[in-house]
Amino acid sequence: MSLSAALSSLHRDLGISPTYGADRHLTAYAEAVETELEQIALNDDGRPIRLVPAAAEAWRRMSAAATRDGIELLPVSGFRSIARQTEIIRAKLEAGRPLDAILRYVAAPGFSEHHTGRALDISSPGHTDLEEAFEHTPAFQWLARHAPSFGFTLTYPRGNDHGIGYEPWHWCWHARKSG
Repeated sequence: MSLSAALSSLHRDLGISPTYGADRHLTAYAEAVETELEQIALNDDGRPIRLVPAAAEAWRRMSAAATRDGIELLPVSGFRSIARQTEIIRAKLEAGRPLDAILRYVAAPGFSEHHTGRALDISSPGHTDLEEAFEHTPAFQWLARHAPSFGFTLTYPRGNDHGIGYEPWHWCWHARKSG
């Protein structure tokens, strides 16, 4: 079964519109090869946070630069499989959350940059919950100024055309620049 057919079936099962990607101006992503990912940390649940090698190296350089500037960046999540994305959505549905509310902050399976192993959710000490308030931290201010020079971009700024809420914690590495 092709990725597209598998996603269509999965989305149908979850109640996600077949036009989700087009409606949200989102690209479907194939998963990174898990055996090629590098662990950069463990999250609070003890799960490994992994990225593709180039993104992991960019993260290490960026984190070290932030540390030199007195800023501590904490990785919260990196690679996430389509299966894990599905588990997250199913758990929220089972908890009674409406699908539209879930899809405001969780991309449909197959459409998350986390599948690529290039996306990283970042927090800082005292701000480990992934909330908009992170934008008021010195860590976010540092990221806004410096992350692009390491190849990381803020994917979901305010008013983005993807229908995804503002996520100041979500940064994706692109091979453009690397500082």
